[in-house]
Order: sequence, then structure tokens, then C-alpha cells
Amino acid sequence: MYAGGEYRPFPPGGRAALWLTGHMNMTTTAPLTVADRCDRCGAQAYVRVTLPVGELLFCAHHSREHAAAYTEIAVEIQDETDRLLEEHGAGAGAAQH
Repeated sequence: MYAGGEYRPFPPGGRAALWLTGHMNMTTTAPLTVADRCDRCGAQAYVRVTLPVGELLFCAHHSREHAAAYTEIAVEIQDETDRLLEEHGAGAGAAQH
């Protein structure tokens, strides 16, 4: 649940995110589903990065690629990449875009 927020697209042309003008009273850590898509490429998201002003979703590949940029500013990182092995077997997530 967000308070004092306004709705703007983020990233431009990408999925919408809630930009806060106030503060966040509660975070959501619901499991990621097949409907959650990577903000960079549209593949299934396995990582949710909660920032002070919204959230980003990444596939396994793009979460690794951008980890250095978001780890220092993230409020919370929900990493479900271990599900790749369970769902797709050995070698899943290893393919590069």
C-alpha cells in the first residue's frame, strides 16, 4: 500500500510503476508470477528490486547485469532465481540475451 503517490510510466515505454511523493507504509513481497516481466527485455521476472521510489523487475540475466547498480540503493531485493533450476532444470538462466 502506498501513500501520497502519483502514477507515471517507468521506464519510458516500459511497464508502469508508482512514483512516491510521500512514503511507503507497507512493502509487498508476494511471490513473482509468470505475469511479472523483466523491465529490460520482457522475459519472465525472477528478481524484484524495491527502491525508495518504486520497484524494478528483472529476469535472471538482467538482474546479474545490473546488480552492481541496484544493490547499493535497493530497499529490498527479492531474488527467486533458484526457481529456474526447479522449473527448467540445469543450465536454465545461463543463456545470454
